[in-house]
Amino acid sequence: MKPYDPQALPLTGLDYGRLIRKIGPANAALARYDGLLQSVINPSVMLSPLTNREAVLSSKIEGTQATVDEVLEYEAGMEFEGEKVEDIQEIVNYRKALILATESLADRPLSLSLIRSMHEVLMDSVRGENKAPGEFRAVQNWLGFEGCTIDQATFVPPSPLRLRDHLEAFERYLASDDVDVLVQVAVVHAQFELLHPFKDGNGRIGRLLIPLFLFHKRTLASPMFYLSEYLESHRDLYYARLRAISQDGDWTAWVEFFLDAVLAQAKANTNRVRGILDLYEGMKKRITDLTRSQYALKILDALFDRPIFQSGDFAERSGIPKNSAFPFLRQLREAGILTVLREQSGRRSSILAFTELLNIAEGRQVF
Repeated sequence: MKPYDPQALPLTGLDYGRLIRKIGPANAALARYDGLLQSVINPSVMLSPLTNREAVLSSKIEGTQATVDEVLEYEAGMEFEGEKVEDIQEIVNYRKALILATESLADRPLSLSLIRSMHEVLMDSVRGENKAPGEFRAVQNWLGFEGCTIDQATFVPPSPLRLRDHLEAFERYLASDDVDVLVQVAVVHAQFELLHPFKDGNGRIGRLLIPLFLFHKRTLASPMFYLSEYLESHRDLYYARLRAISQDGDWTAWVEFFLDAVLAQAKANTNRVRGILDLYEGMKKRITDLTRSQYALKILDALFDRPIFQSGDFAERSGIPKNSAFPFLRQLREAGILTVLREQSGRRSSILAFTELLNIAEGRQVF
């Protein structure tokens, strides 16, 4: 099989007659979601469960098996062993890469340099750490069943001899404006996956580019629109549409699929964010009435920022004096707001969970 030769960007030949009926509804749904995001005072804190969920689901597409609650439990100090720890570390790195890129976009463009920095963070101290973190590949790679030869591959990305030229063209496309921003981000994601520029981690970086590109283009007020839930639940079709580009040049069907994903995910995300905002407002009153303290909002923000935590870390994270923080936690436990996952033992702190937030963010009964 010969290495894939990418189509030049911007694309020509997209069937806008087929796409136009999907472009409008997808943009409208995303705009409604962004309007809701703009009403959130501190989205990085209040909506942090969504970022954790995205990191888990995007990594799950690549085969990791950890859950959101396991990641938070691990970070709170609960012990895991073997491959589970490696899975969790990959998810933590995904979240770190997203945060790094978000902060960087405040004063630098979405560029190859930033993508390499993201990849370096993503692959730090995990299973792919020996696969040139932060460096574009200098060898030919291919996709297929484990152990297959290049002749048995289902897809062979572009030759490393031409990769740099393709990446520079990709970078120019990131900086340009195409006919529609959602069509453009669909092309950005697929083209990155087809270039497959790293030895490992391409899928996760490609999915990170979706919210970052929309944030970069000012389509989103914050890069908190995540598609991995839809892509994971439609994994076979997701890969089939990407294969159809390389095998048949069928970009239109890919963009249709992507617009369907945006529409469905924007609606799902809107409902989930509304649930989180309603919980925040309800808890604001409940915790204020319960504690009758000037620290009520600090307590609430600390719970939303990290819904599974060690009691010993709570005072430092919340900025509340220790002599006040521990009585507050006792009140929250007695009121049923916090669930005990691990009781205090000697010098080892208890681990507590704000289960109602986790259940809303996950869309299921976590605890």
